[in-house]
Amino acid sequence: MEKILVIGAGFGGLSAAAELSRRGHQVTVLEAHIYPGGSAGTFYHKGYRFDAGATLAGGFAPGAVMDRIGQHLDVDWQASLSSNGMRVHLKDGRAINRWTDSEQWIAERITHFGMGAEPFWGWQESTADLLWNFALRLPYWPPQSAFEFYSLANHVAAWLKSTFNFHHPARTASLVKDAFRKVNAHIPPSEDLLRQFIDAQLLISAQTTSGNANALYGSAALDLTRQGVAHVPGGMGGMASKLVEAIRRNGGQVHFRQEVLSVLRNHEKEFVVTTKRKQEFASDVIICNLPPWNIAQLMPDSLPRRWRRLPDVVNSGWGAFMLYIGLQDGSIDEDLPLHHQVVVDEPLGEANSIFLSLSPSWDESRAPAGKRALTISTHTNLEQWWQLFSADREAYDARKNEYVEQMLSAAERVLKGIKSDAELVMPGTPVTFQRFTRRHRGWVGGFPQTSLFRSWTPHITKGVWMVGDSVFPGQSVPAVMLSGLRVAQAVEHYELQAAQGKKNFGYGQFNGILNAG
Repeated sequence: MEKILVIGAGFGGLSAAAELSRRGHQVTVLEAHIYPGGSAGTFYHKGYRFDAGATLAGGFAPGAVMDRIGQHLDVDWQASLSSNGMRVHLKDGRAINRWTDSEQWIAERITHFGMGAEPFWGWQESTADLLWNFALRLPYWPPQSAFEFYSLANHVAAWLKSTFNFHHPARTASLVKDAFRKVNAHIPPSEDLLRQFIDAQLLISAQTTSGNANALYGSAALDLTRQGVAHVPGGMGGMASKLVEAIRRNGGQVHFRQEVLSVLRNHEKEFVVTTKRKQEFASDVIICNLPPWNIAQLMPDSLPRRWRRLPDVVNSGWGAFMLYIGLQDGSIDEDLPLHHQVVVDEPLGEANSIFLSLSPSWDESRAPAGKRALTISTHTNLEQWWQLFSADREAYDARKNEYVEQMLSAAERVLKGIKSDAELVMPGTPVTFQRFTRRHRGWVGGFPQTSLFRSWTPHITKGVWMVGDSVFPGQSVPAVMLSGLRVAQAVEHYELQAAQGKKNFGYGQFNGILNAG
């Protein structure tokens, strides 16, 4: 039995820890905050429990990713499936419902986009089905060594054979093309309404729009509502707490208020992890559920050359401007969907587009009696907030107030009278997000999914791994949890067999997670 230490109790770290503890390993999770979930956690303030960052939980339909993960880890999500995943409000005033039922969704999209858009949706759904299946089988991405390329090639060949039986060369060729083209290659130039809708949906799921999003990634990113949107008691933090329970049930440890300050190797080649509370933890393997910049700060002298030349964080994705709102429940329509995207104008983000998530009326843990918790977010550039915060605090506050007003006005399209019904309005900028989540510069959402090779390899150096939204398969709670399960199995096949002196260790024995292989 090896000692494995996980830094960060986000969903990637928690799923890795749950899997490794389930397999009988000695696992310890260290989390800086007082609650689990990371940037997808839930925090408490004045009687409300607000989802801090990520607010939409997809993949809960029977047989979908989160359903299978729950069965695999023996976790009962107590998920309440939604018939309407979200309502998308476009610039022209129309509202499009993303029904989870296939027939309802087909009727809805034909009503708004017409039959001319159906080839796009046929491509998206069929490709997403293949990609989810492939993501469950893929041993390692992106490959870095000759052995990893060889192992990957064998898995791809086996997948193509089982999926197409080599009798569909045109479909295979299309997949190969999609690996190197963008989502908009499938959107006819005349379909501007469809393009606007797809751009809005991709921004929240792939962190970029159709002209930049890789076609394969994009097809899966557009699929979360079809995979089953659900609401779990306690919000996103309730889901994270269930994973903590699973880890502890299997003998693992989870410690909160333990911010890691450094990771060093001792003379016995063990890792020694030191926390802000001056405690030390020894480990054979480290799994970091952190952005790359945070990892580099923890172990600057132990990382490969690539890690010493990290890209500028402000050019590598987004931050988020958040509003956490306490509302009176009486004025909210009982049949109103709990998730909404509102597009006011383009370019998207910067309060021109927002995403709203309401707590369910039945979840009494989320708000005082007769009240509801509401989280609103918009994508925002990191640099502008940090420059103003450093150089002109008055301008920083003015910009913050401006965004609050713009986002509340946009939210009026969903919740009439929100300005008068709100008893609590708390804004948060990327500066706020760094302070509470510790994510460097408040960077959220992972790298925009512009290329199959944009993800970072999870294997950093001997004994050190990374999970989360920086590695394949990318953003969303289901994707991040898949990254954790994949790394957990890779650690067992790679690090632990190597430690036992086995020569033929590695991904050649990897059969895919969740028994998919």
